[in-house]
Amino acid sequence: MRDTKFLPCSGLFLAILLHFFSLAPALVEAGQPFQLAAAGGRHTLAVRADGTLWSWGANEQGQLGDGTTADKPAPVQVGSDTNWLCMAAGDSHSVAIKTDGTLWAWGWNLSGQLGDGTTTNRTAPEQVGSMTNWRSVAAGYGHTLAIQADGTLWAWGRNDYGQLGDGTLDPESTPERIGSTTNWVSVAAGSYQSLALKSDGTLWAWGDDGFGELGDGAWENQSSPQQVGLATNWLSVAAGNYNSVAIKADGTLWAWGYNDYGQIGDGTTNSTPSPVQVGSATNWQSVAAGGTNTAALQADGTLWGWGYNQYGQIGDGTTADKSSPVPIGSGTAWQGVAVAFRAFSVNFFHLISGRNGKR
Repeated sequence: MRDTKFLPCSGLFLAILLHFFSLAPALVEAGQPFQLAAAGGRHTLAVRADGTLWSWGANEQGQLGDGTTADKPAPVQVGSDTNWLCMAAGDSHSVAIKTDGTLWAWGWNLSGQLGDGTTTNRTAPEQVGSMTNWRSVAAGYGHTLAIQADGTLWAWGRNDYGQLGDGTLDPESTPERIGSTTNWVSVAAGSYQSLALKSDGTLWAWGDDGFGELGDGAWENQSSPQQVGLATNWLSVAAGNYNSVAIKADGTLWAWGYNDYGQIGDGTTNSTPSPVQVGSATNWQSVAAGGTNTAALQADGTLWGWGYNQYGQIGDGTTADKSSPVPIGSGTAWQGVAVAFRAFSVNFFHLISGRNGKR
């Protein structure tokens, strides 16, 4: 039986940004370290140790939350609050939880993904309802998922592939409870698919399955949660554009879905509708899935990447695609990683990772 505690955002230290101007990791900003980071379609969010929230990148939909729609090439503070706890970045919208358990959203809202009952874009954080027991949140292309302290799962936004999990294909502009289960502990949102873990170690998926990204072997969209296999030792999960990846309690890494660029990491470019093990290592600690590339950390603090690499987004110093994990540099102090899920534009690639105070 796995630990039943909630699994929110991974902790990151000294956030760095990888983009097409750099084939290896480059420090975003010196000074007070970022503790948490999230990568969206073309924007990044980060929380500092003092609880302040910062953002940078594209901002045409207001996704940076600074009250404007002007792009920002360097971090800018989002408001003045100092109690931000956890956040998630979708394609062009952002969501975050404060230490008081309130949920806030801003940016693109065409499908109601901000959860405020409208389809109006917001350029600054707006509270989602009045509840104060939110514990974990995830953002996809046009939908949002969140878990409350009582273990209930909620979803809102775009739903044309069933990605909300409510058994319909109808969008929702306010949070809707998904099912009656009360043991959800972690959730991940891809472009059009959703995945979540229960406290019993089972993994569930729903939404788009055009490339096998649900992992149930069916190649068929699902509008309600379906269990992925029979394993009861899943530890964490991440969702990319059309691929998904997860770690088991034994430290093994598994992936499935779209694989034209090797983002599954099994040494092939064959898409697969069921989980396949990535290599033979048993010390994987955390993982992030992007549009067409994947990054992960091992327990020894090393950082690994694979998949599409035309603009050097893997960070291995080359621009060659990789169908198996390759080490990124020689550092052993990496603490967390996040990858954007936009796919085919030079401006859409970035990877956020972090390391502790060691240089």
